[in-house]
Amino acid sequence: MNTIYHNEIKNTYKVVQVVDGDGLIIENIFDKKIIEIRFLGIDAPELKLCKKLFQDERETHLAAQFLIELGRKSLDYLLEAAPPKTKVSIAVEEKNILDIYGRTLAYVFLEDGTCLNEKMVADGYAKPFNRFYCKELTKYQSLSLNARNESKGLFSYSLSW
Repeated sequence: MNTIYHNEIKNTYKVVQVVDGDGLIIENIFDKKIIEIRFLGIDAPELKLCKKLFQDERETHLAAQFLIELGRKSLDYLLEAAPPKTKVSIAVEEKNILDIYGRTLAYVFLEDGTCLNEKMVADGYAKPFNRFYCKELTKYQSLSLNARNESKGLFSYSLSW
């Protein structure tokens, strides 16, 4: 794990809700401020019908309903890795703090130092996402290729997701 971007105080947040395979709602344990996080550098399948799902359907040539099922598997995996009340810390990249929806783009770390962004990709439950610049993109692309070659995670259901 590369900790160069891990510049927040460790474990000052707790997970309130796992939104989907690449998003969390967290709460600062001191001031109770709620933050919606979009994992920086990764993308997981959608959970409901939306513009992004139809874009993914066109790009992957997989049916929307199948992609939604993969999205649920990604969500379940993240729920297992970081269920509500899990203590986490976050790190952001200086030029990449918010997405177009106002969510904080961040690397999310567990208490043991594991980067959830990296884990989701390495285990095949998310793919690299280059819509927002990410210093870890090259690493995530390599991890995703390994996951695909080993049929890990969602790649065990479809190599083209």
